[in-house]
Amino acid sequence: MNKAEHGWADTARLILYHSQSTSARTLFLRHDSGSVIAPKPLPPLSTMLDEEEFNLAECGVFLHPATLIRDYCLDLGLPSSLLQVEGEFNGQVDAPGGIISIYLARFTCIDPPRQLFADQGGKFCAITELRGGHPAEMALLQRAYQTIMG
Repeated sequence: MNKAEHGWADTARLILYHSQSTSARTLFLRHDSGSVIAPKPLPPLSTMLDEEEFNLAECGVFLHPATLIRDYCLDLGLPSSLLQVEGEFNGQVDAPGGIISIYLARFTCIDPPRQLFADQGGKFCAITELRGGHPAEMALLQRAYQTIMG
């Protein structure tokens, strides 16, 4: 099973980032698709929901973000300890196929694992380098950045 085939990929996705402990420099992982959303980008007509618009009853069963991280790392042959859930962040997107929950996960290593993802077309980017992306993705990134910076 590759990363795009997970059943949860239709209802939940991840934003992955690295933050330097000494400088607090924050970099997001942009995948070969050009998106920071994993394991696959948001559908074209997706829009981010405000917290007051989100109806928990409509979402059905929730997966714990640790399950998403475990599966994502397993697909890439990485230890699941490489990523840690950022529990204070949860975004919701209204997509053509239904609501998608977005979770934030931080790389736990000292330096960004650039080479691990470079071979797959991934790149670590500052938020300023990611301008011009999907509007819902940009709104999610802004909210994720605010969460990371406290």
